[in-house]
Amino acid sequence: MLSDYRMREPRQEDAVAVHDLIGRCEPLDENSLYCNLLQCRHFAETCVVAENDGGVVGFVSGYIPPRTSNTIFVWQVAVDETARGTGLGKKMLMELLSRPACRSVNWLHTTITEDNAASWGLFSSLARDLSARIVKKEFFDRDQDFQGRHDSEFLAEIGPFRTYFI
Repeated sequence: MLSDYRMREPRQEDAVAVHDLIGRCEPLDENSLYCNLLQCRHFAETCVVAENDGGVVGFVSGYIPPRTSNTIFVWQVAVDETARGTGLGKKMLMELLSRPACRSVNWLHTTITEDNAASWGLFSSLARDLSARIVKKEFFDRDQDFQGRHDSEFLAEIGPFRTYFI
């Protein structure tokens, strides 16, 4: 049940658990542990940890890009295998949008590879729940930007929507 999951801002001491979680969540790209430390420390207001029985089972990393105070960029959504299919990913995203840090946010951006059906499904469902449109645009090209080392990433733009900060 979704009520079994506790949502909160990450803390520095969560970084190893977050790093391990992302490592178990293919096809997510693993970042360095140092990157996860920075996310948990410097970007805690725009990241979400989900716990169940004291363990980290979900993580959303995001940030508000410079010069775009009305947009949150969601970097990754990681959900442990034991929590998949429960709606936890969307619950974490809605938690993020309800935070004081997102008070002026009415757009959500993320990038997704074309073949990641689970992520497209999650963000399409989120757009419906927000009564917003989702637009897909090529963002990082496989050959030009990644020099063949990574699939193209498509920008999913969701918005505009009403802010949910209370």
